[in-house]
Amino acid sequence: MQTEVKTNSMTVAIADLAKEFELAPGQVTGVLDELGVAHDQSSVDVDDDTMAIVREGLTELIGSKEMSMARGRTPRDLASALGVSPPEVLKKLMSMGGATLTTTLKDEVTEKLVSSFGYAITWADSAKPKKAVVTARPEAKKSSGAQHRPPVVTIMGHVDHGKTSLLDYIRKANVAGKEHGGITQHIGAYQVELPEGRITFLDTPGHAAFTAMRARGAQVTDIAILVVAADDGIMPQTKEAISHAKNAGVPIIVAVNKIDRPDANPDKVIQQLPEFDIIPEQYGGQVIVCPVSAITGEGVPHLLEMILLQAGVMELTADPKGELKGTVIEAKLEKGRGPVATILVQEGTLHIGDALVVGSTFGRIKAMNDYLGEKLKDAGPSTPVEILGLSDVPAAGDVIEFEPDERSARAIADTRKEKVRTDSLSTADRGITLQELRARLSEGTTKDLNLIIKADVHGSVEAVRGMLEKIANEEVTVKIIYSAVGQITENDVLLASASNAIVVGFNVKPEGGAKKEAEKRKVEIRTYNIIYELIEDIEKAVKGMLEPKFEEQYLGTIEIRVRFQLSRKGIVAGCYVSDGKATRGCLCRVMRGNDQVFQGKISSLKHLKDDVKEVTVGMECGITFEGWEAFQEGDVINAYEMVLVNE
Repeated sequence: MQTEVKTNSMTVAIADLAKEFELAPGQVTGVLDELGVAHDQSSVDVDDDTMAIVREGLTELIGSKEMSMARGRTPRDLASALGVSPPEVLKKLMSMGGATLTTTLKDEVTEKLVSSFGYAITWADSAKPKKAVVTARPEAKKSSGAQHRPPVVTIMGHVDHGKTSLLDYIRKANVAGKEHGGITQHIGAYQVELPEGRITFLDTPGHAAFTAMRARGAQVTDIAILVVAADDGIMPQTKEAISHAKNAGVPIIVAVNKIDRPDANPDKVIQQLPEFDIIPEQYGGQVIVCPVSAITGEGVPHLLEMILLQAGVMELTADPKGELKGTVIEAKLEKGRGPVATILVQEGTLHIGDALVVGSTFGRIKAMNDYLGEKLKDAGPSTPVEILGLSDVPAAGDVIEFEPDERSARAIADTRKEKVRTDSLSTADRGITLQELRARLSEGTTKDLNLIIKADVHGSVEAVRGMLEKIANEEVTVKIIYSAVGQITENDVLLASASNAIVVGFNVKPEGGAKKEAEKRKVEIRTYNIIYELIEDIEKAVKGMLEPKFEEQYLGTIEIRVRFQLSRKGIVAGCYVSDGKATRGCLCRVMRGNDQVFQGKISSLKHLKDDVKEVTVGMECGITFEGWEAFQEGDVINAYEMVLVNE
């Protein structure tokens, strides 16, 4: 009787095989293709017999740097075959002329690219399978925990440099055609869907996204796109946008717009960028620069690719099953709809019917639409949605929080409303003043003096900035958050509030709106007509922030002549004061020849049978040390104290 031999089917990850045999994933798939074993580039279903054949083929490849590959591959294919991330492949390609993740590469480019990773290509023609093993694939397990999420992007720049036009082109090319009836749904944010992934754009004034929100502790933007016109160069609002982005600590991608203009000069813009500590990749830096035209669309696909490249490097993740977290992007009161808010979900998942607390308002979500106008039942991380059902209009930057029921949400919101009312009548949320800096330092909350400088002319800005930067020392850093020509504006105050800065004006005054905003946010504005008065005030502030300084002051030298035991005192050093003095509790170092054997305190001091506070030169005494008894006859004690230095 013949016995039937059964083999077990298994699913094996190609990455695991590559790691086990120290090969590239492309070498593993090459062997599978050669054997005719079906796979999906990431895993393979095989039985025991087939696995043995595959392992035999992989063993023969160990140490080989050759990779079998079909022609007409894309950068994404190569990344998978080489076992590296798509951004790494794109970085290599940028030095070869650039490409998108879905570009079909020429053979010579593929060979050169693969060679740069240390492999050689053997071109493989599509062969008939020698042995095909097709089994039912198990259902994929649902992932949990942190997962990759789309980047959230804000576009900033000078007026008339094409921010809105660029957003409009991206919207029309990637979004508008999919919207309800072709009608643009403006909810303050939208998403672009590309083969490589999604991008969330905040369609709000760039500065509001960084200041009003950051003033409330909300950080929603992952990447800032700085739009600079190729026919105009860097202008005052461009500088302001750079300051906002840098203060928010987010990566910057520069979009040099209007390259379709006859007088466009993108190189001039690139040359200007290093003046503002933005070092383009062309100059060996990390900042990506993309020439684009919002009119013709030239370069826009490449810009979107670079956003995804930057996001890939940042490894942005969120947990759709985690605790709900989100931020209000925009909010308004609409006739017939009531309070309407655009929410950006950052962690967790938002569902229809959820009870929420949003700042000092509350409600239950009655309706939720996406950027296409489609009704949603839930929304995960990096998804912008428009919601209805709140009791009142929240403020931009308010954080959303989940509550189990509407009653508890109402109670929390009512408590917050009362607190806001009480605070507004007593101590409103304060900014910072020069007088408060020392107090904050003593609490350990600041070591920086952040300043925003406005002056009447460019020369004054440079002069004030140059003199203030010289004030910095090892303990306190003077940071110029932003400097520009012109009156002190409301935007300057918003930036100061968000960054705990003081606004300093030289030969300029604050505008009316800036005064009101400064009073509301308790931001200090100081104006001067004499530059030396300005410098003197800041110098005093910095000096007031300095830590007290101490220096070591010598007291005396004491010789240890004998060790003896006292019943209650333990082991005592019998000593002779050869120079100066020693005091009870003073600091000391004990030297044995040229080596230091102890540093600490003298805990007790005795002369004859009496406890004393001090012994002086020529006196004999008994000394014990704090926590140490390993002294020897012949050791020398150097006594000293730390004295406050008055500057």
